Amino acid sequence: MIVETGHFALVLALAVALVQSLVPLWGAAQGDVALQRVAAPAALMQFALVTVAFLALIWAYLTSDFSVQNVVENSHSAKPLIYKISAVWGNHEGSMLLWVFILALFGAAAAVVGQDMPLRQRANTLAAQGWISTAFLLFILLTSNPFARLDPAPLEGRDLNPILQDPGLAIHPPLLYIGYVGFSIAFSFAAGALLSGRIDAAWARWTRPWLLVAWIFLTLGIAMGSYWAYYELGWGGFWFWDPVENASLMPWLSGTALLHSIIVMEKRDALKVWTLFLAIVSFSLSLLGTFLVRSGVLTSVHAFATDPARGVFILGILIVFIGGSLALYAWRAPMLKQGGLFAPISREGALVLNNLFLSAATATVFVGTLYPLALEATTGEKISVGAPFFNLTFGPLFLALLMIVPFGQSLAWKRGDLAAVAQRLVAAGVVALVAGALVWAYASGGSAVAALGAALSVFVIVGSFIELASRAWRSGGGLGLALRRAAGLPLSAWGTAMAHAGLGVTLLGLSATWWGAEKILTAKAGETLEIAGYQIKVDALTPRSGSNYTEMVAPMQVFRDGVKIATIEPSKRNYTTRKMPTTEAGIATIGLGQVYVALADESTPGEIGMRLYWKPLVLLIWIGSLVMSLGGALSLADRRLRIGVARRAAPRAAVPAE
Repeated sequence: MIVETGHFALVLALAVALVQSLVPLWGAAQGDVALQRVAAPAALMQFALVTVAFLALIWAYLTSDFSVQNVVENSHSAKPLIYKISAVWGNHEGSMLLWVFILALFGAAAAVVGQDMPLRQRANTLAAQGWISTAFLLFILLTSNPFARLDPAPLEGRDLNPILQDPGLAIHPPLLYIGYVGFSIAFSFAAGALLSGRIDAAWARWTRPWLLVAWIFLTLGIAMGSYWAYYELGWGGFWFWDPVENASLMPWLSGTALLHSIIVMEKRDALKVWTLFLAIVSFSLSLLGTFLVRSGVLTSVHAFATDPARGVFILGILIVFIGGSLALYAWRAPMLKQGGLFAPISREGALVLNNLFLSAATATVFVGTLYPLALEATTGEKISVGAPFFNLTFGPLFLALLMIVPFGQSLAWKRGDLAAVAQRLVAAGVVALVAGALVWAYASGGSAVAALGAALSVFVIVGSFIELASRAWRSGGGLGLALRRAAGLPLSAWGTAMAHAGLGVTLLGLSATWWGAEKILTAKAGETLEIAGYQIKVDALTPRSGSNYTEMVAPMQVFRDGVKIATIEPSKRNYTTRKMPTTEAGIATIGLGQVYVALADESTPGEIGMRLYWKPLVLLIWIGSLVMSLGGALSLADRRLRIGVARRAAPRAAVPAE
């Protein structure tokens, strides 16, 4: 009965989404206040109904209801509780329901907190959000019903894909989806602005918090997925330029550009047309990622194997929303008035340059990801575009962007003094050169790329806080006064510095991979291995059983100069229901570096192959992502963004609807 209730709630949610997408839009066109006010309660009702459906599916998994086909294909009664819950979104149907749940959540939140918006603009915005909900609810009900029943019901399920039975994969999809779907609000705000014919600094202030939320969660989602691939797949890598990885990177890049351009719009009432375009592109790239993962056109450890009908349906959604929004953009954007002017050497100018680099980087990833698919579709020829292409095209663009970040952050609004900024950044440059020289000496020459990358990362980290120091420090004021002034700076200023510094921290972790070490060998029990000054003693190979798997474990002790510093247990697992093996890496964290061991299959009895890695400073890759997200959270917590701006903007926004 609970399962049928969930299915019926989805049907009702579709009906409410249709009301939300049509009635307020008609009311806005006719100037009918009552019809426009339907948008908010419809968004709240849709969220309530989708929540009922989502909870019903969770209940089916928790109770191991094997009369539900989705539960049979992705669960097992012996599976740990956490993986019964994460299995809800560890498959196509459940993950799409999670997508719609988050979409409805954002729509309801926009309805609640958007009370200060002009009524017509709010009605158009929530109607646009309703269009998206309608499309995806139709997709679920027509092609991907998570509540389909089986009769007769089997006694046991087939279990979840073993590589998804991991805590990282329990939280990675929700984080990523909040980021993906969060851009839908920016899209809806853009569509609402185009329909109402007004976009100004107040619009930017309403939109920016939603963008920050989406960007923060997408950053965390990508980082979590990267770390999962690093320790779970057993390849010792953290980014492979996999097409599905690229599908999440593209909206992150365009969303980062959007965040910077919307700041210019808020401060100078400029870049209106470009900001609207980026809002459309960012969500379009999120939809494109959905198509790539679920259409069956890609072969990837991240992709869902689905039938072509689903791919065609999502392709139709893609065409309608991207084509429709671009057509609306082409019609209305030329009517928008130009905003404020600024000098090329200014913070606004630096943000424009930032957008050019980020847009070029997005285009590079877009072409490298889709060109092989387009070539195969048109000629039948199959090619592979891998890391060498992206490293040679994307890499220089992003490194150049990082080089200008401290300069742009320190320039004044409207008209800046580049010479004065360069003078303030001399200290950061000196520290960076010293860091590069130390890396070069530590690695005994080694790769020049590592030394240059370390120098650039230190320049970005130190340079990110130079601007704050210059605002806080006053000659003759003393350290106490400087600290008080620093504490009084807006949280958004600290957030900007933290986000930029986080990029530098991640780059430092990436640079450190050039002076790591790797060995491929075989070993027997009792043998001692050595890598980068660490000794690894292999204990006896030991069989072990888990709740739904068996494994062969190779306990190892890690020593440094004869002193034991860690014990690790790399293993090869075999999940009994799926008959599928996985590799569980053994990782010893030593400071910010890690000794990493991944097992291969037994080559001869009592002897096993393995890969040994020493990865110095590797944790900085993900610590940098956390620092970036913390910077976004600080900006979001700025009182001017949460309270003051909205209240001051309200009188300006309260003009008669067109």
